Amino acid sequence: MTSANSPHTGGTAQEPVGELVQKASQQLSQLVRDEMRLAQAEMTQKGKRFGKGGGLFGGAGLVGVLTLQALVATVIAALSLVMDVWAAALIVTGVLAAVTALMAALGRQQIGKASPPKPEQTVDSVKTDVAEIKERAQQ
Repeated sequence: MTSANSPHTGGTAQEPVGELVQKASQQLSQLVRDEMRLAQAEMTQKGKRFGKGGGLFGGAGLVGVLTLQALVATVIAALSLVMDVWAAALIVTGVLAAVTALMAALGRQQIGKASPPKPEQTVDSVKTDVAEIKERAQQ
């Protein structure tokens, strides 16, 4: 048997080994549940960022199609009329191109914030927990 001041009991009053094992099991179960909740919250946040980035890329694709349509209209106007119509169409094309570039840059930024798609904080937390459990087990 261990004494009340044994390192195995943490210096508290004597407790049966069965109770200590049960407490450790409960604490470990709670720790695992907490880590799973943390992983779920982290993945939810990253999923939202991927969604936002994907939506911005989709918007950039749509505006890119409009940009090409405007460019075609610009070429047609430049060929059929001389100066005024195609100049206006070229300005519209430039504005649409700028919007496309902005949306693509914002989408890329959102995707970059969500990468890599794994719960890094949770992985680090679990590694810390495992190291602490190992350290305490060696005492």
